[in-house]
Amino acid sequence: MVLDIFTIIGALGITLISIGIIRRKRKNQDIFYVLGGLFLLSYSIYIKEIIFIILQTIFIITAIYDLIKKIKCNI
Repeated sequence: MVLDIFTIIGALGITLISIGIIRRKRKNQDIFYVLGGLFLLSYSIYIKEIIFIILQTIFIITAIYDLIKKIKCNI
């Protein structure tokens, strides 16, 4: 069985989100969430699952919002 590039990207996405969950620093968590979410969004687009595309988009927007909030609080 040969894995295509988008399956690998999807697996990398869930791995990054998992790393984000175990990180202690909130800012770093959000960075992992955004990157992992983008990879999973790419995979969702590839498999053409509209519900996952919508949910991943919401997840990414939320993670970006939280990251911006954290950056502004540290300034």
